Amino acid sequence: MAEKPISDDLERLSLISNRDSVVKRPLVLCFGELLIDFVPTVSGVSLAEAPAFKKAPGGAPANVAVCVARLGGSSAFIGKVGEDEFGHMLADVLKENKVDVSGMRFDSSARTALAFVTLRPDGEREFLFFRNPSADMLLRESELDIDLIKKAAIFHYGSISLIEEPCKSSQLAAMAIAKKSGSLLSYDPNLRLALWPSADAARKGIMSVWDQADIIKISEDEITFLTGGDDPYDDNVVLNKLFHTNLRLLLVSEGSQGCRYYTKQFKGRVPGLKVKPVDTTGAGDAFVGGVLYRMASDLDLYQDEKRLREALYFANACGALTVTKNGAIPALPTIEAIEQLQSEDAA
Repeated sequence: MAEKPISDDLERLSLISNRDSVVKRPLVLCFGELLIDFVPTVSGVSLAEAPAFKKAPGGAPANVAVCVARLGGSSAFIGKVGEDEFGHMLADVLKENKVDVSGMRFDSSARTALAFVTLRPDGEREFLFFRNPSADMLLRESELDIDLIKKAAIFHYGSISLIEEPCKSSQLAAMAIAKKSGSLLSYDPNLRLALWPSADAARKGIMSVWDQADIIKISEDEITFLTGGDDPYDDNVVLNKLFHTNLRLLLVSEGSQGCRYYTKQFKGRVPGLKVKPVDTTGAGDAFVGGVLYRMASDLDLYQDEKRLREALYFANACGALTVTKNGAIPALPTIEAIEQLQSEDAA
């Protein structure tokens, strides 16, 4: 597989004008958790040191659904929240962002999940979760909207729903329905070690559905974790330990540095765009949302390196713009903002 760097301004300029004009877009369906993130009002402090917190909608699959819709795509969300003020607020946030919530369910016996999250002075994120159990863990297979799942061009999910029953069985059933219906399966493990019983359980749980995915997005830290400490920058590690026979596209997000891509035919890297970071929350979800937005209307995108690189440059711009504002969903970009940033980057 030949590696091709993106280097000259001419290629960058060519990536800008590839806006898809299709009006009706195929559906991207996101499955998983939707919760309230509480973030400190002061940055760079531990949770214990934070003087106060403000609430923000959270949950990686939901962030992806909002990103796709905000860019002009078609998205839906399947998950469960509590029959409480927070649960209804979250449903309203999705609806306001034009995400189809017909697959959402409300639980009267469990609360909406809460997470306290901060970026410590050393740059590491610190999490404290309240879910004992929370409503998202209690989605039952009988509550799945099967007709909605069958409509999905892309079915996107993470690993958090695999931690506990009955949500684990519900996710596996939804994945099977989507696969049988011809959907591409998109997987972002989104490792949250604090939620798993042990590191070994997390590794086994994440890898238990690895071979089913058509598209996988992982971070450098997740490569190290899943491979037991191997070098995340070594292509041989990625290809020999993580790239499986059925996989069409493996993406490695590198934060501000951009991303790497691996297919059966080629591999390479697309650099990030320079911005002034304010809050990195949701950047990875925005990147995934940008990829799936472009892929939904071009399902064979991964087979053409030029088109793939254009899509990944676009996705990098989505992630870059998201870190320029606080929060995840409030910071997710519009198509106009992406095109403006790409124009500035190429200038």
